[in-house]
Amino acid sequence: MLSSKFIKPSAREALPGRKTALSIPENHFVTGNVIAPPFPAHIHEAMFGLGCFWGAERKFWQQTGVFSTAVGYSGGYTPNATYDELCTGLTGHNEVVKVFFDPERISYPQLLALFWESHNPTQGMQQGNDKGTQYRSGIYTFNDGQKNQAQDSKAHYQAKISLSGFAEITTEIEEATIFYYAENHHQQYLAKNPQGYCGLGGLNIAF
Repeated sequence: MLSSKFIKPSAREALPGRKTALSIPENHFVTGNVIAPPFPAHIHEAMFGLGCFWGAERKFWQQTGVFSTAVGYSGGYTPNATYDELCTGLTGHNEVVKVFFDPERISYPQLLALFWESHNPTQGMQQGNDKGTQYRSGIYTFNDGQKNQAQDSKAHYQAKISLSGFAEITTEIEEATIFYYAENHHQQYLAKNPQGYCGLGGLNIAF
């Protein structure tokens, strides 16, 4: 029987959370740009879940054209959840990275390619040794254009990895819901702690 940590809870089962948002820094530790609105008018947003958000966030902030990034919790029910609550498996949330980017310098399809290549999208409710619903693979879209591009990219990458014998992709593609910023010390964690844990690993198959 699967542990409850591998099964997303219902809204009724989820922890109640709180009305007050967690405290976050104003500026990105690496880029120096803001990590919360308002953003410059030309900046677009994207959101991804690909395992532990420490390593995932670093993948994105390293890209030319990415204005800023932030880690947080989304896709579940518990308002303003804490990391400890997330780890119980009773919030429904995923560990996600929100990416703020300049589409004139890096396109959404380029971000999708990085997403697919940076993790194993066939593992269901885990990523390597990190197990639970918070580590599921997900693309959370903000408009129909992103949704269509995400679905097309999934079909493309499935065809590529199937040729190498890998299983079906389990990545969820859903409309983005409320993003709750994670605690201050999780933001840009691997820049603050260069020797910190990162279990992120892809399939070594180019998009």
